[in-house]
Amino acid sequence: MTAQPTMTPDLDLATREAPRRLAILGATGSIGTQALEVVAAAATLGRPATDASHPPFQVRALAAGAGHLELLAQQALHFGVEAVGTSGTSDDAARLRELLADGARAASRPVPEVFHGPHAAERIAEWAGVDLVLNGITGSIGLAPTLAALAAGRRVALANKESLIAGGPLVKRAAAATGLTDALIPVDSEHSAIAQALRSGSRGEIDRLVLTASGGPFRGWTRERLAAVTPGQALQHPTWDMGPMVTTNSATMVNKALEVLEASLLFDVPLERIDVTVHPQSVVHSMVQFVDGSTLAQASPPDMRLPIALGLGWPHRVSGAAAPCDWTRAAQWSFEPLDSRAFPAVELMKHAGGLGGTWPAVFNAANEQAVLAFHRRELGFTQIVEVVERVLDDHRGTREPALQDVLAAEEWARARADERIAHSS
Repeated sequence: MTAQPTMTPDLDLATREAPRRLAILGATGSIGTQALEVVAAAATLGRPATDASHPPFQVRALAAGAGHLELLAQQALHFGVEAVGTSGTSDDAARLRELLADGARAASRPVPEVFHGPHAAERIAEWAGVDLVLNGITGSIGLAPTLAALAAGRRVALANKESLIAGGPLVKRAAAATGLTDALIPVDSEHSAIAQALRSGSRGEIDRLVLTASGGPFRGWTRERLAAVTPGQALQHPTWDMGPMVTTNSATMVNKALEVLEASLLFDVPLERIDVTVHPQSVVHSMVQFVDGSTLAQASPPDMRLPIALGLGWPHRVSGAAAPCDWTRAAQWSFEPLDSRAFPAVELMKHAGGLGGTWPAVFNAANEQAVLAFHRRELGFTQIVEVVERVLDDHRGTREPALQDVLAAEEWARARADERIAHSS
């Protein structure tokens, strides 16, 4: 995506006869389930009620892990998909086929094709007849499916920030090779907000990007106080309902660090011109400051269905995707600077992003290992980012990596992080 996304207006939700055909990766997770809610609601809200037989979206394929096979089967049968993928084993695939066969028989529907194993999401990402792939997978395992979707000429609505963190140059090259000006569509609320604001200005008019952060459950805490944080406390996010990894990353501000680098890659803005401000109300999702002193902000109540819907329908909005702000009620918004001593992750990522190459992938992989160790109570809360910093210092990578270099760097980083964790314990 360029700094001013000029998306091709090929999805007029009010008039287009053919629906946009979707593959959803991470279907049983938070992003995936909300995306399917948006699709179901848009079937009646996206068009006049008298023309609901022509919904704006059609789900063609789904992929998810093996943790919720019953839900995955229910989703597949409800939306009548053609293909389903699970990252699980052959036994998981057999169970999924059984669930699908039973449901399809009861509903007199064909049984979807089933893929399984570590490459299942890639098969779903390149499924024939798909226009757009929503990547809602958590973690750097989402990189290969992103590359597979782009190689197949699909647009990617990207909620898997690790794709860009781990393989930024690879993803950008693959996106450029599609020939589409809108090959990458941001779904994170912060980047969706920036993309919306940038429709009011050109790339040359950008002064700074400003990402907002809720501050998580520990806003205002000192570094000394943070040292005693427990896993249970770290999962008590005041605003968003997310999985354990993302919720912990939000508490450490690692999530915001990843988003800073992602914004730089998506909008071609240097890291030193991207700021973070703490906004606990989570109503302003991010801002663009222009060279004339004007700042444009996108505001809406915290509800991921809005950026998900916009990602699916970009550049068009889906009617009724989420509730708007209620301007008849008094409200106050506050903004405060980020305490970089208590939360050093953003500055550390700017350092890693400045080095480029495999260093961001190492940052992300080391963090994932450290978060897992924290939840096993092998590591303290503030030690998570300390481990990441030490692993980055140890890294001797390459600045122009191929995919195998990224994967090797991640493997090295996880092993090195485990060594550092064991030493810290």
